[in-house]
Amino acid sequence: MNMILNEEQRLLKETAHGFLQSHAPVAAMRKLRDDRDTLGYSAELWRQLVELGIASIVLPEEYGGLDFGFLGLGAVLEEMGRNLTASPLFSSVVLGASALELGGSEQQRQEIFPQLVEGKLSLALAIDEQQHHQPLATAVKLQIEGDALRITGSKVFVQDGHSADKLLVVTRSSGKPGDRQGISLVLVDRETAGIEVTRTHMMDGRNAAKITFNDVEITPEQLVGPINQGMDILQPVLDRGAICMAAEMLGGIQEVFDRTIEYLKEREQFDVKIGSFQALQHRAAIMYCKIEQCRSAVLDALAALDNHSTDVSLKASQAKALVNDCYILVSNEAVQMHGGMGITDELDIGLYLKRARVSVQIMGDSLYHRDRYASLLGY
Repeated sequence: MNMILNEEQRLLKETAHGFLQSHAPVAAMRKLRDDRDTLGYSAELWRQLVELGIASIVLPEEYGGLDFGFLGLGAVLEEMGRNLTASPLFSSVVLGASALELGGSEQQRQEIFPQLVEGKLSLALAIDEQQHHQPLATAVKLQIEGDALRITGSKVFVQDGHSADKLLVVTRSSGKPGDRQGISLVLVDRETAGIEVTRTHMMDGRNAAKITFNDVEITPEQLVGPINQGMDILQPVLDRGAICMAAEMLGGIQEVFDRTIEYLKEREQFDVKIGSFQALQHRAAIMYCKIEQCRSAVLDALAALDNHSTDVSLKASQAKALVNDCYILVSNEAVQMHGGMGITDELDIGLYLKRARVSVQIMGDSLYHRDRYASLLGY
């Protein structure tokens, strides 16, 4: 188990921390939200992150990537979570690039990866079709008529779906919703005729979209991996997504905790610091222990990805379930300890509370991952 980062990973984390504190504070996310920015993130900030090599951290070297590993990427995502940073890193690199790396053709990788490295192209994975994350429930139909393929149906909660240049769409080419077999992945341009994109303004300012496919025609060359065997590609992608989202959430949790502790040291009632109240000290101690538990689980899961461990799926569900619960706990406690103003939009704590609620649903909530964890162990 990797309990600490090595020197290079710590340096990357410190670099990301300093850069994001200066160029992407929470105030930047507020402005994007209040302005109803059409892109949903700062193109200039993304360009700067690309120049720092952030977009290429886990991409293979043969396509211009750094192949630095997921522990390094997780460190960056944690800092982004601290600042509620808006960027296409998660959707384009963690989800989109992973799908192409694990299942795409050589032509697809050669065409897309260099553009990702240069920040000239963005991706989005269209998977969910209902309120909760249930990949096997995929019903969007991929109809096969000789060499002609057509997509029909709708996807919801597509991360950065309104701005992505290309969409990786999870479809059902055979069987019925709930079957593992019969799922296929396809790569389509967002501007393809028949695709309707409706942006969803999430309460936490995160970018998402509803995407409807109206008899969209594609070619066999746009398939990602073998037809009907998409889950073999998709499951490792979802594991990466769950672990990396847990890393981002861990950053938000730590920031909320740090701000709350500082407030307890400053706020006075009855002429004493409220941090001296034993009941609040006990609650803070519980939060601290939960956060350290989550940190261990996230680092262990990220290391499992780098080491190509056979139990990545177990560690992914463990990390996501723990972090889901912890973010809810810490954000709730932070609001209570800040008093009535904790929930107001004026105070940043309320923003993290909203981010917690949305992030919990991305890549599966705690119920989903506890059930999956038990199933993987044979229960």
